[in-house]
Amino acid sequence: MEDNLKKVFSADEMYKINIIQELLGKNEIKSIVLNQKGSSFLVGEIEIYVNEKDEKKALKLIEAHEI
Repeated sequence: MEDNLKKVFSADEMYKINIIQELLGKNEIKSIVLNQKGSSFLVGEIEIYVNEKDEKKALKLIEAHEI
């Protein structure tokens, strides 16, 4: 994974990830989703990463629209 990526959100349900990723996209912030859930037991989290230059803006948007 690139060094300039910062984790801005994580959840254990994909619908929450989809909502936040769409919110970021509408605000012209590119994001990457890393799904670390194990397929057998569905244990783990799904994480959203953004470029470090967009981190503060992304965190403010997420905080304002937290689901």
